[in-house]
Amino acid sequence: MRPFAVSVADIHHRPGARRRERLEAGLPGLQVLDTAVPDQATVEVEVLLEAVSDGILATGSARAPWRSECRRCLRAVEGDAEVTFRELFEEHPTEGETWPLQHEEVDLEPLVRESLLLALPLAPLCDDACRGLCPTCGADLNEGPCDCVPDDRDPRWAALDVLRSEQES
Repeated sequence: MRPFAVSVADIHHRPGARRRERLEAGLPGLQVLDTAVPDQATVEVEVLLEAVSDGILATGSARAPWRSECRRCLRAVEGDAEVTFRELFEEHPTEGETWPLQHEEVDLEPLVRESLLLALPLAPLCDDACRGLCPTCGADLNEGPCDCVPDDRDPRWAALDVLRSEQES
């Protein structure tokens, strides 16, 4: 069964005819890097299907919850990916521009999948002010300063620091 496939037989050959649909189903395998929509999560799609001279125009939105970890402190982070779309479904689609209309049916799954994948954050943060982890001891700097002695030397100049130490001795 394809939960995002919608029959448009009743409006397809009647330009100007429209119908609203609300669809909810799981969409497994939505993941970009470490950010993923849980396989058991419900993806919500609201769409207005409108018959136009070239096919069916689908205008709507999709929403799905996502989970990941903060790129700075590695805490669990979650949020919602929300996207809007306005796409044309045609019997003879143009590669990369329109979607296929087959057997009086539009399948919104590829469109929703692509749109949500593009909306998932690549490097989410738990908070814009997240201070991250100490690079030396790994302490969470959001909970307070660590006990490490700050190293003011720039590692890019390490070879020159060695020469300076030799000259001073």
